Amino acid sequence: MNLHMLPLVFGPMQVVLVVVVVLLLFGGKKIPELMKGLGSGIKEFKDASKEDEKEADKDKDKKE
Repeated sequence: MNLHMLPLVFGPMQVVLVVVVVLLLFGGKKIPELMKGLGSGIKEFKDASKEDEKEADKDKDKKE
């Protein structure tokens, strides 16, 4: 799938449907907790990938 076609895949009705389903499953009070957990997970993933890049650069410099 091309990235320029991505907006065509998710239309406004699909987004509304997903939001309604999430609200029904988790309720309004639980969503901020879920988003906080998601945000911290994304932050940890980014930190770990930056750390791996630094280690890879160090290893590359040692081999040269």
